[in-house]
Order: sequence, then C-alpha cells, then structure tokens
Amino acid sequence: MKRTIASIGSLVVLSLLFVSVGYGENKPDSTKSGYPPLSKKQTLCPVMGNKIDTTVFADIQGQRVYFCCSGCISKMKADPDEYFKKSAEQGVLFRNIQKTCPVSGDEIDTTISVDYQGRRIYFCCQGCVADFEKSPAAYLAKMDKPAAKDSADVKSKGMEHEGMNH
Repeated sequence: MKRTIASIGSLVVLSLLFVSVGYGENKPDSTKSGYPPLSKKQTLCPVMGNKIDTTVFADIQGQRVYFCCSGCISKMKADPDEYFKKSAEQGVLFRNIQKTCPVSGDEIDTTISVDYQGRRIYFCCQGCVADFEKSPAAYLAKMDKPAAKDSADVKSKGMEHEGMNH
C-alpha cells in the first residue's frame, strides 16, 4: 500500500513537471527565438552604442528606451524592430512602462509576460498571450497609440552630439 501511494505521488510530481516544461516550451521567449535571456539593464544607446543619457528617452511599444542624444530617437522610431532585435541579441532588458494589456486594454498581471524580439510584453491573462501571438505587429503598433501627445519626452533639447553622424 505504501509503495502504491509513493508511486502515485511520484507520477503526480512527474506529470506536473512535464506540464510545466511543456508550457514553457510553447511560450515564445527570447531564448526560443535565438536571443539570450533579457536580463541586462540598458546602459548603451540602441542606435549609436554610446553611453545613455537618462534625461533623453522615448516610450516605444511599452518600453522606456534611453538614448545618448535626441537625434537617435527618430532613428529608433523609424525602425523599432531593428533596434529592439539588436538589443535582444545583447540580452538588454528595457524598462517596461506598460499599464494595460495590449490585447484587452485591462490592467496587466506582471506574472504573465512574453519576451518578443527584444521587448518584454505583459498581459492580463493567458488568453491575451495567445491572441498576441497571432498578430504581434498589430498589438505592438497599438501600444504606441494611447498617448495623446508625442510620448518622446526629450528633456534635453539640443543634446545632439557633434560628429556622431546624426
């Protein structure tokens, strides 16, 4: 009888392990997409590779991105995928500023996220993750729309650096 209970307990533990491993394999993340885990704090400008100035930033697709100068903001906004992917290759984790789920508009649950091509995106529920996976570009574009005014809060006007090819 004790062996039977121990065997059943072992099977339950193994089943839970397989379920959690299987779920993790289905979840799109930076490792599965060929990127290292996003874990490094941003210290360099994604455009020029220079040290960031924390007074020069833009909020792009739910991420607060810092730059070396204001000239780099328009370059990143023109092709955010290029710069997010480049940063993901380096394991850079931008500061997420999301307040709402990009799919439902509801409040986010910070335990439900996907690392998508250099961006950590939070959702309200697993159902929204599935919807996001069907059309990520549409939801990423939606994340930039809520701001009534331009969200590129450049606090240091005229911070463009001489000789940096801007």
